[in-house]
Amino acid sequence: MARLQDKVIIITGAAQGMGATHARLCIEEGAQVVLTDINAEKGLALAEELGSNALFIQHDVTCEQGWAQVVEQTEAHFGPVNVLVNNAGITMAKSILDTSLDDYRRIIEINQVSVFLGMKAVIPSMQTRKQGSIINISSINGLVGGAIGYTDSKFAVRGMTKAAALSCAPYGIRVNSVHPGVIATPMVIQEDTKAAVEAFAKNIPLQRLAQPEEVSSIVLYLASDDSSYSTGAEFIVDGGLTAR
Repeated sequence: MARLQDKVIIITGAAQGMGATHARLCIEEGAQVVLTDINAEKGLALAEELGSNALFIQHDVTCEQGWAQVVEQTEAHFGPVNVLVNNAGITMAKSILDTSLDDYRRIIEINQVSVFLGMKAVIPSMQTRKQGSIINISSINGLVGGAIGYTDSKFAVRGMTKAAALSCAPYGIRVNSVHPGVIATPMVIQEDTKAAVEAFAKNIPLQRLAQPEEVSSIVLYLASDDSSYSTGAEFIVDGGLTAR
C-alpha cells in the first residue's frame, strides 16, 4: 500500500519549486493534497495536472483568517487534516545596513509568523483524528549564520518546532523541521549564477547540489507513519555542508 494512502495534507507555497515537488510525491504515495499559494495561475495549473486528489486554494500565509478558510475548505473537500507542510517562504540577501524595517517585517511575516499561524490553525483538525504530523521547512540557515532576516526567521522556525512538539505530543501530533542546503531549483541555477553555484558545489562534502526530490523524500518520511516516534527533531538535507 502507498505510504500516504488516504492522508489529507496541506502544503503551502505549493504552486512551484520544492512545494510542487512535495505535492507530486505525496499524491504519488496516495495522499489527498491541498496546495496553497499566492500564485493562483500556477497553483490551479498544477492542481489540474495532479488530478482529483489535488485541490488548489489561493492563500496569503500571513493572514490568520485565510488559514481558517484553508482548513475549513480542506475539511469540507477531503476531511480532517493529517499533515501540514509549512513550505512557503521567501529569501532575501541584503546586508543589515541595506535592510529596511519593511523588508525585515515582510520576511519575518512570511517565513516565521505564517508557520505559527499554520500550526495553530491545523491542530484542532488534527485533534479530531488524535494524530498528525506538522513539517516545518526551515533551512541550513536555521543552524548556521547567513543573511539578516532570512537567518533570523529560519532559526525561529527551528525553535517554534521544538516548542510546538512539546505542546502537541499529548495529542499524538508530531512536529519536526527540515533544513535543506543548496537545492538545484530554477531559482538557484540561473544563467547568470550557474558558474558560481557549480563552483560552490565543489565545497559541499558530497560535491553536488541536492535535487528537490531529495528534500521531498524527507517530507514523505515525516508525513508517513514510518516516522511515528520522531518529534521535535531537525532533519538536515545539505550533503554534509553543516557537518564541518
